Amino acid sequence: MDTRQDDLRRDLDASMQARKELGKEYESELVDSFLSRLDARLDARVERRVADRLGPADGYGPAEGYGGPPGYRPRRFGRSTTRLPIVSLVLGIPLSGIAGGSAGFWGLLVCWGGIVGVNVSSALAERVQEQRGASTPKSDWDR
Repeated sequence: MDTRQDDLRRDLDASMQARKELGKEYESELVDSFLSRLDARLDARVERRVADRLGPADGYGPAEGYGGPPGYRPRRFGRSTTRLPIVSLVLGIPLSGIAGGSAGFWGLLVCWGGIVGVNVSSALAERVQEQRGASTPKSDWDR
């Protein structure tokens, strides 16, 4: 028998002994208590299985002992991934007003072309950096 089944059997035996000692008036509370412990164990087992199947590549998070394929590094979603697009959209509004007011349509075109160019070049640089750095981390902090 598995150790988890042994623990479950011990819990069931303890609940049965408590029922014998306390009587039938506490039967529903004892059954509810046992079922809540059983439910918590089942939830933990399902979570482990889902994490093992999905793994960190699907954004679920690493399971215990799951390292992924050789050379795999989970993608880090940090400040550089999300901060630049948000800041560029927020700053794009006043820049559009200034560029449109002073140079008209061509000013808007140049302004938004620059914003798009900065975002695209940043995304490409991150992708190249991920591909180059995937095999060896730069330091212990990058692991």
